[in-house]
Amino acid sequence: MATKTKKLTPLTGDQAVAEAMRQIEPDVVAAYPITPQTEIVMTFSQFVADGKVRTEMIPVESEHSAMSACVGSQAAGARTMTATSANGLALMWEIVYIAASTRLPIVMPVVNRALSGPINIHCDHSDTMGARDSGWIQIYSENAQQAYENTILAMRIAEHKDILLPVMVCQDGFITSHAVEGIELFDDDIVKKYIGEYKPVMPTLLDVDNPVTYGPLDLQDYYFEHKRQQAEAMKNAISLIPDIMAEFNKTFNRKHDLIEEYKMLDAEVAILVLSSTAGTTKAVVDDLRNKGHKVGLIRPEVFRPFPKQRIIEAASKAKVVAVLDRSDSFSSQGGPLFDEVKSAMYDADKKPILVDYIFGLGGRDISMEEIEGVYKELLDISKTGNIKNQINHLGVRE
Repeated sequence: MATKTKKLTPLTGDQAVAEAMRQIEPDVVAAYPITPQTEIVMTFSQFVADGKVRTEMIPVESEHSAMSACVGSQAAGARTMTATSANGLALMWEIVYIAASTRLPIVMPVVNRALSGPINIHCDHSDTMGARDSGWIQIYSENAQQAYENTILAMRIAEHKDILLPVMVCQDGFITSHAVEGIELFDDDIVKKYIGEYKPVMPTLLDVDNPVTYGPLDLQDYYFEHKRQQAEAMKNAISLIPDIMAEFNKTFNRKHDLIEEYKMLDAEVAILVLSSTAGTTKAVVDDLRNKGHKVGLIRPEVFRPFPKQRIIEAASKAKVVAVLDRSDSFSSQGGPLFDEVKSAMYDADKKPILVDYIFGLGGRDISMEEIEGVYKELLDISKTGNIKNQINHLGVRE
């Protein structure tokens, strides 16, 4: 069933996410404002004030408190959401792990922003990449339309009975969160039907007939088993998310997938990158294709769980692949996305040459000319086999 053709509504990425939250109408939203996420909870709180949703909005004194309230709310059986950025995510750190460990399907839009210090309010991925092993599923959005859609999609992923893990829906701070786009909003009724009524799978704190304890002391006797269950849930997620996406695509006439391949069928070289930079890269691909160069793009939409097999299939088509990382792991081995791709390609029958470009830290712009320069370097490597530097810093003053 497809939605009717609708007039596009001019919205920022933050406003688009707030609209998705309005349509989902969670039972509870507990949140604290932080740039560049503030507009999400500000817009949603206005929906609450105007009576457009019946959500219990809880303004708290910090992000640590926000996630703590979300854990309590979700454990009590309420569908729960929040939103944050950067230092706010860092302040949640302790409770972020607890939310995942207790298998609570909280959905949290995260507007990516550089994690201090020095303090910076602009985009890079250091915040969510720092939380990549916290047990949360992570989805990265190329534009505001995707941020809107992924927020709706995330609720179905999180609440699936064989997943039951919290989900971060990421978009680039200011680049997509504050820029205005024409957004196609789905019909409220169709979204509500797609999301459905929340029916907790596990006993809740308010289920007096099945009393449970959340967050108990968990020592050597059972902790290991609980961690294994988390790992199995993430393993289930990588198998189930494509089916959940397929249902979403059928319902809303969309094309979500674990990864997107752009002009990769005959690509000799490719760039692999997350989020909004993929859009700029597509324009460069089109230009270089018109000049006769066989270049392509790979954009992972889901980063956790990591779509290993799909990455292998896509990257193996090219001779040389550049991974563009908008954060550094400070391991001297490149950025976190590069590390994941390099590890995945160990099991590939056909291994392309891999190079890493760390870029855009603290919101520094990346230009089409710089991306074209990367492609030209890749084309040179494909001809000569010579790599000058496997790990590069693009657009930095050396």
